[in-house]
Amino acid sequence: MSARLVMAVCVAAAVGCGGKAAPAPAAPAPAPLTPKQIVEKSKPAIVRIEAGTDKVGTGFVIDGGGVIATNLHVVAASAPITVRLLDGTTLTVERIVGVDVDHDLALLGVAAGHPLPTLALGDSDQVAAGDPVLAIGNPLGVLDYTVSDGLISSVRQVAPGIKLLQISAPISQGSSGGPLFNAFGQVIGVSTAVFTEGQNLNFGMPSNYVQALFRQPPRDLDVAEFAELTRPRVQPIVVDGVTIERKVPDHPLSIFAGCEPTAVADAVAAIDSAISVGAPLYNRGDHEGCFKIYEATAIKFEQGSTCKGIRDAFGAGLLRVSTLTAPAAKAWAMRDTFDGLLAAVNRWTHSAPPP
Repeated sequence: MSARLVMAVCVAAAVGCGGKAAPAPAAPAPAPLTPKQIVEKSKPAIVRIEAGTDKVGTGFVIDGGGVIATNLHVVAASAPITVRLLDGTTLTVERIVGVDVDHDLALLGVAAGHPLPTLALGDSDQVAAGDPVLAIGNPLGVLDYTVSDGLISSVRQVAPGIKLLQISAPISQGSSGGPLFNAFGQVIGVSTAVFTEGQNLNFGMPSNYVQALFRQPPRDLDVAEFAELTRPRVQPIVVDGVTIERKVPDHPLSIFAGCEPTAVADAVAAIDSAISVGAPLYNRGDHEGCFKIYEATAIKFEQGSTCKGIRDAFGAGLLRVSTLTAPAAKAWAMRDTFDGLLAAVNRWTHSAPPP
């Protein structure tokens, strides 16, 4: 072989070995899933959260070692905290792994003894108005694994460093902390809030905040310590010079003895409806209007419920109202009646092990 040919071979080899490698084939884009496929795939990683004695919410597993994401307001000031898996297994939250006050997020730590199924976090920065969205949660704490769908209505910058996903998928109390999915079954948000003064105004916290919190060093707070740290320091409610004294009844579960579940469900639905109408009136300064809405619901069930315990609870609330004069005080007294019944219903509904 001539020297010139040898040189040519070497140059060719150098170019072949030292030049840019051929680009790797692009990863295939994820295929869209039907809502049914998303539900079937994701349900094992979605949990029901019970915090303290009267709070119920939703969460989802983001790490198989036992890290569950939810809203901070679902678990704040609460101990004990338990989660229930799809198969009915109940686990006690042993520690608080992460807390993000600004974005209303918390990461809970449980020990299942085996890897838990997880949900994949999507990139919420890629979400835009018009994208489909699917929500799964536990509305009112009694309708487990309820599915709703809709659209991303808007991505709103509500404060420096804080975005919210406005969605048309309906969510309710009890759905807080649940996952919001894109069309590929990835979590792009966390159900967070409902604005009751408009129609279908629901909001989620973008999933990238969850991702950022998970990447931080774990807090590893004891649950009791966490409850004390997040306990609200109650300020007295003073309206028009009148100090409002809150007295939420603590009903025994025996008040529901002999009651049909439908009678209890009717009362819960009526209370939720009354609050959704009355609370905005109160916040606009119409205390009398709010009270009248609450009073009408109380009278209806005090006179017509087939459940004696519910009749008695509303009757006690109306009796207390009769001793008050200020409309704001009457509205709060009725709200105490509602809150006491809702707390009792929650304990009653989950006092028996799931089938």
